Amino acid sequence: MKFLKYTFIVLALAVTSIALGVAVPRQPTLSDISSPADTQHRILVLSNPIHTDIAVPVDAELLARFAFLRDANLGIDHPGLRYIVFGWGGRAFYTQTPTWADLRPMPVFKSFTIDDSVMHVALAGEIPLFDPAVMPVDLSTQGYARLVAFITGSFSRSAGREVPLIGQSYGRDDAFFEAEGSFNVLVGCNIWTAAALRQAGLSTGWWTPLPWLLTASLRLHNDAGVFSETPLSSGR
Repeated sequence: MKFLKYTFIVLALAVTSIALGVAVPRQPTLSDISSPADTQHRILVLSNPIHTDIAVPVDAELLARFAFLRDANLGIDHPGLRYIVFGWGGRAFYTQTPTWADLRPMPVFKSFTIDDSVMHVALAGEIPLFDPAVMPVDLSTQGYARLVAFITGSFSRSAGREVPLIGQSYGRDDAFFEAEGSFNVLVGCNIWTAAALRQAGLSTGWWTPLPWLLTASLRLHNDAGVFSETPLSSGR
């Protein structure tokens, strides 16, 4: 009976922590940078059961900012390129688990302790906005600039250059790079995504370790128009 009692207490505490993590808002870094009148840029938050990425539409300025991706043999000059997709995560799990079939005990163990972090970059063509795993997010010009700066700052540098992990990729259209920060189960990939979005002017839940917690908190704490699938008035 004691075991059941303690199990119930642990579960109740876990549920309460998750609920509070979503319900308690964490305000954006600058609250005045997401003006609806200045909505110029649409990025996408991509989700799978355990991970989120940020897809940024390509233009000449973005390609110039991330020209170093060519060092990892990424074809950022391909005419069919529409988005560059960025994610942050633990080195062992992220690099060694491209699919669920590749799941191994040691990378899972590392993800529950402390691991070095990596940035994952993937190239994508058109991404359907109505896919349930896709959340369009409209940003102001300043919010977008701060988001891109946050992503850029997440890459580690050596001798002034970003550091690709040679031989580490899922295929020809993605690559891994050394990243800033350490990964653990409490400060994971979705916490990085939330921090990036707060830099862009959005509010998130206080602690959102899973994708559905993050997306739920975004809808709870921000104006619904930010997530519209209708075309932007600017035509972007």
